[in-house]
Amino acid sequence: MRIAFDHQIFGWQRFGGISRYFFELANHLAKDPNQPAECRIVCPVLVTDYLRQAAPALQVTGMYAPAIRRTGRIYRILNRMLAPFFLRRWRPDILHETYYSQKTVAPRDCRIVLTVFDMIHELYPEYYPSWDTTRKEKAAAVARADHIICISENTRADLIRLLQVPKEKTSVVHLGFSLSNDSLVNLPPPRRPFILFVGLRAGYKNFNRLLQAYASRPKLRDSYDLVAFGGGSFSAQEFALIQHLNLDPGQVHHVGGADALLGTLYKQATLFVYPSLYEGFGIPPLEAMSFDCPVACSNTSSMPEVVADAAILFDPSDTESIADSLETLCSDKQLRAELRQRGHKRLEAFSWHRCALETMSIYKKVLQ
Repeated sequence: MRIAFDHQIFGWQRFGGISRYFFELANHLAKDPNQPAECRIVCPVLVTDYLRQAAPALQVTGMYAPAIRRTGRIYRILNRMLAPFFLRRWRPDILHETYYSQKTVAPRDCRIVLTVFDMIHELYPEYYPSWDTTRKEKAAAVARADHIICISENTRADLIRLLQVPKEKTSVVHLGFSLSNDSLVNLPPPRRPFILFVGLRAGYKNFNRLLQAYASRPKLRDSYDLVAFGGGSFSAQEFALIQHLNLDPGQVHHVGGADALLGTLYKQATLFVYPSLYEGFGIPPLEAMSFDCPVACSNTSSMPEVVADAAILFDPSDTESIADSLETLCSDKQLRAELRQRGHKRLEAFSWHRCALETMSIYKKVLQ
C-alpha cells in the first residue's frame, strides 16, 4: 500500500497541533515493520520543523524553505502547482489530505481520506474574520473524501449534524501525545506556586474569562501566580484587562519556549487549567497528566471524553464555576493526588502508536 500525505499543513505550519499529528501518524506508520505500507509526504516547499526528526523509512518529497515573513502565500501557490506532478509520478493508493481545500491534488485513481479536527468555525463564526474561507473549504473537502476520520466522538457528532455526513463515511481515532519527560530544563523553584495555562488565548480559548475567575478570588490571587505558556506575548487588550482587574503585572506571566521548558512548567505547576469553550480533542490535558500535573478543564465538547474522571470539570461560560474549581483544586492536596493517579490510568488509552494502527485499519477498509 502506498500512502501519501499532501502538502497543505507541512507547507504552512512550522509548529502546531495539526502538523504534529500528521508527522506522528506518518512517522509511526513508516517505521512500523508490521505495516505493509510505503509512506511519503509530498510537499515541494517545506516549512514544518517536525520532519527534521523523521524516521529514515518516511519518504519526504520536498525541500526546506527559509523562514521569511509574508512568503506563506507564495509557498502555497508553489506547492499547489508542483505537488500534483510528484503525486502522479509516485501513484499512491491513498492520499490523506492534511487540511481543507476547495480542490484536491490527488491523482485520478487515488482514494482520499480526510481528518476533521473540530467544527469550531461552524459553531463559533463570530471568532473569525468575514474573509476566512475555512468553512467553505472544509465542506468541499468533506464532500469529496472517500472516508473521514474524526478525532473524537464529539467532533464526529458535530460533523454529521452540521454537514449532513452519513455516519458510515466516518470513523473516530483518538490522538496521542508526544511531550517527553526525558529532557527538561533546569529551572529554579518558582517565586510562588502557580496555575498553568498553555496555548493560544483568544476567542473560544477563553483566557479572558480565566483571568476574571482568577482575579475574583483573594485566595487565588494572593497565593498563586498565573502563567500562560506559548500563544505569543500578551496583547495590549490583555494587558489592559490585567490592569482593569487590579492584578499585579508580576503575578500574571507569559512564557515562551521549547517543549523541554513546557515539560518543566507542567512539573512545577500546582495545576493546569484548560478553559476552552470548545475543543475537537485537546492534547494539553494529557501532556499535563503525563507530568503529574492535576487538571481542571471545561465540561464541554470533547473534553469530558478525553479526560474522563482524571480531571475536575467546570462550566467554561461561568466565571464562578471556573473560580470554584481552581480554588478547590488548589486547596485540596488529597484531590490533587487522586487526580494524578487517575491521570496515569487515563493515559493508557492514548498513544501515537495506537492512533497509527487504527488509521491503517481505515486505509485498508477504504481500499477494500
